[in-house]
Amino acid sequence: MQISNAGLNLIKTDEGFKPHLYDCPANDATIGYGHLVHHGPVCGAASEAPFAGGITEEQGSALLIEDVAYAEHSVAHLVMVPLSQGQYDALVSFTYNEGAGRLQTSTLLEVLNAGNYGAVPSELLKWEFGGGKKLAGMVARREAEAALFTAA
Repeated sequence: MQISNAGLNLIKTDEGFKPHLYDCPANDATIGYGHLVHHGPVCGAASEAPFAGGITEEQGSALLIEDVAYAEHSVAHLVMVPLSQGQYDALVSFTYNEGAGRLQTSTLLEVLNAGNYGAVPSELLKWEFGGGKKLAGMVARREAEAALFTAA
């Protein structure tokens, strides 16, 4: 499977586009649609140099597609049950945001792989924190992912 335009647009909406380096809520250097430049805050590190002058939205979209490919691979590798397009898109969005390691060790994956599709939306809603704080943007993102997961 591949992420649909609806899934990609969900990630774009949730991440928002920022053409210049910034510190995400987890305090990591980021650019574009949530592209991780390096762990830790913006500090002038060598990995920041290619982005020092900022990027265009087109460049941000290209980075997003590269990053989403990793999330897609992770979902395909970790999920052992059939998925609809909406379910797949929701899980790719979640994995893009939280990372494959968190998906791999989550109760969300455990209940899904046990075939308990109905428990997944409530499991998604447990992931509303960033930097140790409940974030309104994360609440909205998880609600959107849960809605996409349950859509026909």
